[in-house]
Amino acid sequence: MPRKKDKKKRDSNQSRPPRPKPKIDFTIDQLNYRNTELLQTFVTGHGRILPRKYTGLPAHYQRRMANAIKQARQLLLMK
Repeated sequence: MPRKKDKKKRDSNQSRPPRPKPKIDFTIDQLNYRNTELLQTFVTGHGRILPRKYTGLPAHYQRRMANAIKQARQLLLMK
C-alpha cells in the first residue's frame, strides 16, 4: 500500500500573523434604523446579516448594527 504524504504541520511556536484591524469610518450614532444606505452594506443580496468575520466590526458595533437592521425590516424600510 502506498504511504500517505505527511502534511506540513505548523509548529506550536509559530503563530499566524495578526489580521489588520479594519478602519471604521462611521460613528456608532450613525448605526440607526433610518440610515438604510449604511445598513445595506452589512446585508447580503439575499437579505442576510453578514457575520463579524466579514464585516470586521467590533462586537458592540455588530450587535447595534444587527438590531438596527431588524428594526428597519420591521418598519419596512429594508427588505
